[in-house]
Amino acid sequence: MITFYIAAIVLVLLVLVALFRPFFWKSTVHHASRQQLNAAIYKEELAKLEKERVEGLIDGATYEMSHAEMRQRLFQDTSEADGVAVLGSPKKTIIALAIFVPLAAALMYFWLGSAQQIADGGAKQRIAQQDVEKMVAALSEKLAKDPSNLKGWAMLARSYKVMGRPLDAEKAYDRAGSYLDGDAQLLADYADVAVSNANGNFEGKPQAIINRALKADPNNMMALWLAGSADYNRGDFKGAIQTWEHLAKLIPPESEDMRTIQGSIMEARGKANLPPAPMANRPVAPTTSVSDKNINGIVEISPELKSQVKPDYVVMVIARAPGARMPVAIMRGKAAELPFRFVLNDALAMTPNALISDLSEATIEVRISKSGQAKTEPGDLYSNIQTVKVGTSNLKVLVDQVRH
Repeated sequence: MITFYIAAIVLVLLVLVALFRPFFWKSTVHHASRQQLNAAIYKEELAKLEKERVEGLIDGATYEMSHAEMRQRLFQDTSEADGVAVLGSPKKTIIALAIFVPLAAALMYFWLGSAQQIADGGAKQRIAQQDVEKMVAALSEKLAKDPSNLKGWAMLARSYKVMGRPLDAEKAYDRAGSYLDGDAQLLADYADVAVSNANGNFEGKPQAIINRALKADPNNMMALWLAGSADYNRGDFKGAIQTWEHLAKLIPPESEDMRTIQGSIMEARGKANLPPAPMANRPVAPTTSVSDKNINGIVEISPELKSQVKPDYVVMVIARAPGARMPVAIMRGKAAELPFRFVLNDALAMTPNALISDLSEATIEVRISKSGQAKTEPGDLYSNIQTVKVGTSNLKVLVDQVRH
């Protein structure tokens, strides 16, 4: 705080010095007076008038009238006193500024908030986090003395999950045991943590927990999402479609979650070689058009970047209408499959009303992602965007850039 006050005083003094400068450092530059300038101007005008008379451009009467008018204007302008900048009393001005500036600074300081208040505000969040950690630690110590408190273990597990400690959360869920039975949401949270700790592997324990959650509530949305993801990961794309379509019926139609689910369903349909789900009042395109109007090729990675890619990274081949942001088709694979062969057709459409077969041209790009998320992240590898005709075969796409 002392450092802050010293800095504030120094700033106020600097402002005062800047304001008082005109009173103590007078300007040494002398300027011509207004009278002198007016006289010089009229002298020049009179000379021009005389020249015009000599050259015969004006007659004598006009010359005399103009000459008299100029003399009158010159007399009026040069008889007025020059404007002089008057400061009034410099002493009073200095005293007023010396009082006003510090007073205004102090009032603003106390009105907007003191340095201590700002520091306290920044510390509130840290204190709140510390309080939560203390409460969780206290609960953990209490449960160590009373391990039979299954409800307490469930509370501790959820706290660890929120705090981003999945390993501790799974251990606490394990200790909650039979308390979780019948609570589909707790079981779904438990399964989510177990999958995360198993690096996305649903087999074994995570699948068993998902089954318990769906038994408790067949309509639990998190459990349905995890169940569909488990089917997708094991290659049961039709099972994933069925599960996610059930989930889609429980989600508001215009929500962001619905768009995510629909995208996953369309991707699973593509993997299962199924056509897009038909839209109302729109006929399904014949199978021949799906196979004929596609873009196929191969994805390769630059030799300089091979060392930055792990086998489980996700390869995404994305087709868009030129100038559009929404993809018309996405094909995914694993970096272990590189060089990766792809076929982009209507079976991989993101929505049934935006099909690659409706386009004459499409932009193609490839991204290799560690997370497989739709959002671009630092460290992702990507290719240049190419615009090609729909129907292009044996297209070569080189991944040779890294997102920073």
